[in-house]
Amino acid sequence: MDTMSKPQDHWYAQWAPQRVGPSRRLSVLLLVIALVAGACSGGDTSTDDDGSAGDGDAGDVGAGDVTNADTFVHSLGGEPEGLDPAQVSEGGYGDRVIIQVYETLVHIPPEGPEPEALLATEVPSADNGLISDDGRTYTFPIREGVVFHDGSDLTAEDVKFSWDRVIEMDMPEGQSGTLTQIVEETRVVDDFTFEVTLQQPAGWFLSSVVPSVPASVVSQEAVEANGGVEPGQPNEFMATNMVGTGPHQFVSWDRGERLTFERFEDYWGEPAALHARFEVSVDDAATVLGLRAGDFDLVEPVPQFIDEVEGDEGIVVEERGFLLEPMHLAFNLNIPEGALPSEDTIPTDFFHDKRVRQAFNYAFDYEAYINVGLGGHGAPATYLPPDLLGHDPDAPKYSQDLELAEELFRESGWWDEGFSVSVIVESDNPTFGPIALVLKDSLEGLNPNFRINVLEVAEAQFDEAHAQSPFEYAMWVKNGDPFNDPHALMDHYHHPDGAWGETLGYRNGYENPDQIAALIDEAGFEADPERREELYHELLPLLHDDPMWIWAADEANIQIYRSWVQDFVYNTLWIMPRWRYYDKG
Repeated sequence: MDTMSKPQDHWYAQWAPQRVGPSRRLSVLLLVIALVAGACSGGDTSTDDDGSAGDGDAGDVGAGDVTNADTFVHSLGGEPEGLDPAQVSEGGYGDRVIIQVYETLVHIPPEGPEPEALLATEVPSADNGLISDDGRTYTFPIREGVVFHDGSDLTAEDVKFSWDRVIEMDMPEGQSGTLTQIVEETRVVDDFTFEVTLQQPAGWFLSSVVPSVPASVVSQEAVEANGGVEPGQPNEFMATNMVGTGPHQFVSWDRGERLTFERFEDYWGEPAALHARFEVSVDDAATVLGLRAGDFDLVEPVPQFIDEVEGDEGIVVEERGFLLEPMHLAFNLNIPEGALPSEDTIPTDFFHDKRVRQAFNYAFDYEAYINVGLGGHGAPATYLPPDLLGHDPDAPKYSQDLELAEELFRESGWWDEGFSVSVIVESDNPTFGPIALVLKDSLEGLNPNFRINVLEVAEAQFDEAHAQSPFEYAMWVKNGDPFNDPHALMDHYHHPDGAWGETLGYRNGYENPDQIAALIDEAGFEADPERREELYHELLPLLHDDPMWIWAADEANIQIYRSWVQDFVYNTLWIMPRWRYYDKG
């Protein structure tokens, strides 16, 4: 394994990322995925003539043999970074646990996109008088008779404390910006009435902010008894414990192995049917074997092993819609001088030229990525995923066009000169890695003067790099955060002054950054859904013409679970399935 040739004062000087050389092309990628699929099969699992699993030696359990009958066991491919709603990062495994134990004032139910009352008894609207005439003040009647898992009673004080705590702590890795970007003031009207005043009217507040993880309601009594609130400082108790109001309560966390939860007998609503367990399973082959053995009721799907279990007796593979986490590759327009790996020959303003960014988009082989990286379970992407307000199936999408890519590289002056540029990606990630490898194959196959260096690093190292501002690589690969309102996605990923806009320097490249900023802002703060949709339809072609990303694909929403799971429901607007709804039988 080579070490990176970097100045020792860089934060990644200690790393030794794996390099993917010129000879490792798509044929090698296909071979690797084939080997992974073979490993996932357990090697010698036999099949009957109808394609269902036979009597192999992996300890397969049939459809009728329910295991762990009183516990819902969910296998996930990583471990939470923490358990505190004020500290966890967006899209991480911490989010996925928090939604099972903590509750918010409103939530998104299984059957649709419209918020439904949860810890509030009504969803504010203009019709019920709970939204002020100017659209800035929201009043939430708080449900009475709700108790936290520590036995304390829920009041409006707990709600205010919870929101104010996130804002006051303002953890850099956390999601306080979800609240601070829009909340001007919180107020307790009485014991069971909570009021929020916004900085300006926002059509996305109820669907995007109020059901979000940082808006989770925690026990004020538990926090104040265990370290309280200190600005900019984590709370060790809250990072490793949970005191919410949900149908499951936290029991224990065995690091690197599992988190255990039990039914909360004093839950205010419909109680959970089962206890729950979050099993950390980072090995795909072991996950498939555990599913077949009945050790897991639901697994985090990896596209590459879907074909291995589809048709197995007692296993359901359900594909419905698309995830809200588009696969993407970022262009950095804000590269610090001297930061790039030594083999990179591009100047720091390489991606300032939109013709270069367009050429990369036209060179990328989308069909190959969908077939190889997602196992065929995906579709070409626009800049708003399906199921989000403003999605337009007729919006322009990139597809591979090598002639146009060559034309753009010639116009921009890079065709004859050539270049070498690095892309950083998590190692051993079967979904992210192929994006970088397909890009490498596409560009190096287009012109022998082009070189894409794929730098594979461990997940923790990638996350550290990903959090840096300015970012010290020219490109990186990841999936999008799962936003359930288009404004959050547009602001985060496309606004020139948004989170990634500032870090990656969009104003250095957008042809008309103020126009894009104005459209995103107007669509976000417009109250009329039809007008919002019109604005997003106007915005999508502009983002396509002036791309800051390669939007590689929309990944299909696939759920893989045992057939004994009853009442399985899932909403693509959720971060992940909600244990509260499921039973076994």
